Amino acid sequence: MEIGIVGKPNVGKSTFFEASTLAGVEIANYPFTTIKANIGMGYLRCPDPGPDLGVTSSPRNSLVLGDTRLVPVGLLDVAGLVPDAHCGRGLGNQFLDDLRQANGLVHILDVSGSTDMEGNPVERGAHDPVEDVEFLAKEIDHWFHGIIMRDWQKLSRTSESTHTPIDRMLAERLTGLGITVHHVDEVLHHLSLDGRPTSWTDDQMMELATGLRKVSKPMMIAANKADKAEDDRIERFRSAVKGYDIIPVCAEAELALRRADKAGLIRYVPGDASFEIPDPGKLSGPQSKALDSIRDLMERFGSTNVQKVLEAVAYDLLDLIVVYPVEDEHKLTDKKGNVLPDAHLLKKGSTARDLAYKVHSDLGDHFIKAVDCRSQRTIGSDHELKHGDVIKIHSNA
Repeated sequence: MEIGIVGKPNVGKSTFFEASTLAGVEIANYPFTTIKANIGMGYLRCPDPGPDLGVTSSPRNSLVLGDTRLVPVGLLDVAGLVPDAHCGRGLGNQFLDDLRQANGLVHILDVSGSTDMEGNPVERGAHDPVEDVEFLAKEIDHWFHGIIMRDWQKLSRTSESTHTPIDRMLAERLTGLGITVHHVDEVLHHLSLDGRPTSWTDDQMMELATGLRKVSKPMMIAANKADKAEDDRIERFRSAVKGYDIIPVCAEAELALRRADKAGLIRYVPGDASFEIPDPGKLSGPQSKALDSIRDLMERFGSTNVQKVLEAVAYDLLDLIVVYPVEDEHKLTDKKGNVLPDAHLLKKGSTARDLAYKVHSDLGDHFIKAVDCRSQRTIGSDHELKHGDVIKIHSNA
């Protein structure tokens, strides 16, 4: 599972990325600081099932912090996008190619309006961030359109002459973008296009590209630098932008908190509404003043909201749930005795057999039954799993 971090240059994408991962990346106040994609690991919070089940978790593929399980999710920070990137302008071709396998996108923009369309610093409020939303979606749509149109005449004629469903042929063509037959079917059904793909117009093909982008790479907006924007400006932006979830974000503040926590100056759990200062005497005057400012903005927005964005993408936009497979349904362990060892992200609606395949293909192929370890009830292969389920898979593999 991978979340792409996108936006024009110099809006705080790399700051957001480092704040989410604490990976060392180059951050500067000029366009195209990021040349190659930064790849890292963020974490999603969810309740750890251990306390509820009377055991102490010893995870392998995730972390435990108090009663919270931190489940890893891949993050991808790509080069900044400028207008006409799909034509190769700026680092556009590289940017778009890096996004191929992203499951969902976070559009980082400067809601304070202090960066122009090219990513250059301007006076605060001089640029309308609504324009950023429109241009970025347009660039990705044109990128999708360009890929679809490669050899489209040959593809559509072959579909008609061989009576091969165009949805299957399109899905095969676009599999590198993470597009499935289900995605294509959903969009084609919505557009109600003529049954003869050779007759589809270029406008209809662009609608197809837009639809496929929306279903295969859903996007939400992180309105960064919210601490530098007045409340009414943020609300005007919310009112002007339709069709997206929007969360105000202070990525610089989150990065400062994580660094301070790592240095032992504060105690902070990512996503919390505040932080503790165990020994104020360790702080210099400027550090104390900076933390006071961060505390004020956290009161204003509820938190820095960096963690909130990641979890909104995963749980709301991508409809993911966390499920815990175990090998011993009584001790809740794996073969080595690790308690509740693994946490897997699955699409909402996934079944017990889907989980089996997620763990190992042999488990899926030779599935016999499963056990819901909370209720000790036997469940079948098509049983729909819930967020937080603890499951034992039985197979004859």
